[in-house]
Amino acid sequence: MDASDELLRGPDPAALLALDGAIRSLNTAMAIVLGRPAEQCLGHDFGELWPASQRMSAESLVDHAARTMTVAMRVLEFPGRGGAPVACLIEARQVKDPAGDEQRVWVHALDVRNDLASLLIPFRMATRAANLGLWMYSPHEHQLEWLGGAPTLAVLFPDTTISLSTVISAVHPDDQETLRKLLQAASAQSSWVKLRYLPQHEGWHQLAAQTRRIQLGYGGPERIFGMVRDDTKQEKRKEKAQAALTAERQRAKDVADFSSALITAATEQELQQVVLTRLAATFGASGALLALVDDGHLRVSTDAGIAMREVDVMHGMSLDHPSPLPEAIRTGKSYFILDREDYVRRWPHGAEFPRLDRLGSDYAVSIMPLVEAGNQPLGGWLVTYGSGHRPSLDERILVGTLADLAGQALRRIRSQQARVELATALQKTMLPTLPAHLPGLEVAARYRPSRVGLDIGGDWYDAFVTPDGAIVLEIGDAQGHDVDAAAAMGQVRASMRAIAAREPDPATVLTRTNELLVTMEAARFSSCTMLHIDPDDGRVTGASAGHVPVLCARDDGSHSIRELPGGPVLGVLPDADYSEETFTLDEASALVMVTDGVVEGPGLTLEAGLERVGTLAGAAVHDGLNAEETADRILDSAVEVDHLDDVAVLVIRRR
Repeated sequence: MDASDELLRGPDPAALLALDGAIRSLNTAMAIVLGRPAEQCLGHDFGELWPASQRMSAESLVDHAARTMTVAMRVLEFPGRGGAPVACLIEARQVKDPAGDEQRVWVHALDVRNDLASLLIPFRMATRAANLGLWMYSPHEHQLEWLGGAPTLAVLFPDTTISLSTVISAVHPDDQETLRKLLQAASAQSSWVKLRYLPQHEGWHQLAAQTRRIQLGYGGPERIFGMVRDDTKQEKRKEKAQAALTAERQRAKDVADFSSALITAATEQELQQVVLTRLAATFGASGALLALVDDGHLRVSTDAGIAMREVDVMHGMSLDHPSPLPEAIRTGKSYFILDREDYVRRWPHGAEFPRLDRLGSDYAVSIMPLVEAGNQPLGGWLVTYGSGHRPSLDERILVGTLADLAGQALRRIRSQQARVELATALQKTMLPTLPAHLPGLEVAARYRPSRVGLDIGGDWYDAFVTPDGAIVLEIGDAQGHDVDAAAAMGQVRASMRAIAAREPDPATVLTRTNELLVTMEAARFSSCTMLHIDPDDGRVTGASAGHVPVLCARDDGSHSIRELPGGPVLGVLPDADYSEETFTLDEASALVMVTDGVVEGPGLTLEAGLERVGTLAGAAVHDGLNAEETADRILDSAVEVDHLDDVAVLVIRRR
């Protein structure tokens, strides 16, 4: 059996190769396998003529036989005439060519009609490695045979052979037609489809399935193979994430509505209505009360969550009384009371307290003063938490921020300067004093109000540390120069801070904020730039919502303009997508963030304004000025060119 013609005789594909893999002779069946006439195959490397997905396997098969003098076998696939790929068991071994007395590699397809299972082993191994399940469907017999794969999937199919009708009966009625179409697909490979499947003694499973038509052996039968993936846990995680996102959106909307309502309240009655209808609902509390100070005594009102008989104890109470609510109002400190022991330890003489007997594992109290620095005490609110709910630190900080805003509103109402002065107070509240220490960074901020309209506007900035230790910096501009612009600015900034506490990526924060504003049908749009900075290595991730580019100034006096990716201004286009980019802030550089009032004005284009500020910033860094001095220089330059718009500046340097 060493003559070439005998080695190539027969119906199955066969070829003789040189030891380097070059084809010396082949039969018609092998030429069909390789997809070209026999004369065009001669001299070519055997492995190179196989499909790209099979090339490495074919080459290693020949190489093994040529080097080791041992028989090698491997399952290879090639395109079939009917569209379905053909899986063949190919053998390679060395033989002597009698014509030239040279060693050749004889490769040929083995007849596996009596052992089709040998062709399935590679498929079974691959699906198990990919944590998938594998089954084979015989259309003529209407049966599915489970071939194995991931053990967790095998549990769903305890019988190795099962009729198609039995499988269909376990599929959700709405998905049964999808399964039938999947098995009848004319293409060699289908796309992944979703099927709800109900195994014995278990609930519904969300499966994903894909089919391939494969011919088993040269001239062998055609079968349909299905790969199965169990997405049940993934879908549950997705549903949980979607529920969390929905809750987050609702919370952000509630906070924005709360802020807006506080801003626009024009009387004490309106303020009382805002607090008592929104406070408990916004923060998952069981009840709330509002205490206002009149002539040194408390005037208390409550929502339906705290009964009036409990409120009566504190109504008319002196501001000097040694119990937590008067003390919080008197001192301007907030208190969180976890249980009865905590209460008695801190206020041993202040027994008057609502539901003191209920303080414990399922009941807690948070008290926030309504304060304005340098002024007489105004009042405070008390929030009760039942059913074991405990507010997070971020949540309590946010409640405190709203209490500060309510205090500002109450002061302006009592001073009868409702809308204009309240908006000015909002502007100051929304433009915070920067944290005294931002780890690894030196940050300076400047703001100057507009010279037109009501001398208030929509420019803002913010800086805070996220739970993961990164520092978030943002600057933005809400449309307009009036009370509504200030209200819009407050909504946007409060919403972004609330969302950023849970979403670390600037692009995601902008996307969520835009969705919220569009849903609210906000009357004003806003532009914004947000940076997420790792103070350890200076890594910056930034995104923009139609805002002015960021400037980068270096110690050699040069500067560059960095136009961050992002999307449109916030609050206009639904379903807008925002992108971001990452770069590094060098220790010898400074980032400058501005609003358009700094770089645009009468007779000054945006391009010219950016160049002007960039030159100033580069010179400041070159001269060794710190962030505060650099911010002053930029703000002074805006004043010199007589800009009419309100302006904001943020300068960031690494320590």
